[in-house]
Amino acid sequence: MTDPAAETARRLEVARTRATTMFEALPAEVHDLGRRFEEAGHELALVGGPVRDAVLGRSSADLDFTTSARPEQTEAILRTWTHDGGIWDMGRDFGTLGGVRSGVKVEITTYRTESYDPTSRKPQVAFGDTLAGDLSRRDFTVNAMAVRIPSLELVDPFDGLGDLAKNVLRTPVEPEQSFDDDPLRMMRAVRFVSQLDMRLEPATAAAISDLAERITIVSAERVRDELVKLLLGMAPRRALELMVELDLAEHVLPELPAMRLAIDEHHRHKDVYEHSLTVLDQAIDLESPAGSDGPCEAPDLVLRLAALLHDIGKPATRRYEEGGVVTFRFHETVGARMATKRMKALAFDKDTTKKVARLVELHLRFHGYADAPWTDSAVRRYVTDAGDLLQPLHRLTRADVTTRNRRKATALSRAYDELEARIDELAAQEEIDRIRPDLDGNRIMELLGIGPGREVGEAYRHLLELRMEHGPLGQERAEAELRAWWDARSAE
Repeated sequence: MTDPAAETARRLEVARTRATTMFEALPAEVHDLGRRFEEAGHELALVGGPVRDAVLGRSSADLDFTTSARPEQTEAILRTWTHDGGIWDMGRDFGTLGGVRSGVKVEITTYRTESYDPTSRKPQVAFGDTLAGDLSRRDFTVNAMAVRIPSLELVDPFDGLGDLAKNVLRTPVEPEQSFDDDPLRMMRAVRFVSQLDMRLEPATAAAISDLAERITIVSAERVRDELVKLLLGMAPRRALELMVELDLAEHVLPELPAMRLAIDEHHRHKDVYEHSLTVLDQAIDLESPAGSDGPCEAPDLVLRLAALLHDIGKPATRRYEEGGVVTFRFHETVGARMATKRMKALAFDKDTTKKVARLVELHLRFHGYADAPWTDSAVRRYVTDAGDLLQPLHRLTRADVTTRNRRKATALSRAYDELEARIDELAAQEEIDRIRPDLDGNRIMELLGIGPGREVGEAYRHLLELRMEHGPLGQERAEAELRAWWDARSAE
């Protein structure tokens, strides 16, 4: 039987060796930059995520540094390092400047401390004097490690290396102080636990639960950005479960814990909360591989949000019918409105909000097909209503099957296979995804002898209905149909 302490010690030694190798392999430009700061009498250290990733044996595209130099001193050194003036101001008030040399990009921030005023949504920033002090304000011990440049000395005052070896996430100072200083760290905590396969130290978890309401002081934009990082990570389900367990979701995404109250439409096994998380997992499995240029390429934010939110309308629409039957009529319509409201509150952009809400609204449309095959007209309408969301809708619909009844699951899968085949067949015949009437607005006005106005729109919609119902009409028949519609309309 393996001794836990011995195993931790072994992992710690492996991590140290691996990190040293990766630090030595830093670009020559980085070592040169460190020497320039040293010669000017300032400290420079690689810090945070890049150090953590090196310990884990992962490469990092980010090169984040912290320094004892003030911004104007950092700028002067960067100008000698870049040679060609490749410097940018990323937030001088926060002490951050960036530079690039030979393709090597760096961001350098003056040692600092920051905290939140109880009534403010913005952090208050003050420059610090020591590397240890700067590291103490970091969110977690695994991110509170630094490597001095150019000496490559590892600075780890809070034993982040040991925590990585033990897979424990904790704060470098008392968690209550850390989360009170920046409440967004509570959301980062659940994200890191999920993405780094770690466990929360009990005191850290308790502090999150106690201070969860404090997240409301953070701006919607910062909360949204952290939620997006969480959803686009490798294992969002665990992070979302932690958000619910620790009461964070009550203040960020209250519709999620609310779904625990609703039993699924069959009143059998999974509640809507568990069902929705399973749908999220299955939707992720249906994404195209990253870098493939395929539809819904991983990670697909719209698909993941739609999968998570597709049933949020169920608690509000739950009804108990005779015989113990539970119904959720029109939950897709109610859910679309709720998704829009929540995403606006989180300051999501209009396009993403519109797409997610539309997928929520459409996610049940296929179930009518499973009961009885559709006409070609119904298939055309399905594609037209989905528009450029057809591929995400395909995946959301398939992911929404979580029944334990294998026969039913197989039947639904076959039915959707058939629907997709029919869509492909019709698309090949008539380019279904770009359905337009056989006559455009100019031809309609020419044939009817009218100018722009409401009648042209009505005529256009009539021809579109005919096109949806019968497929391509051809110009001659379309013109005849238009004249017949116009004559009948005029005779009314």
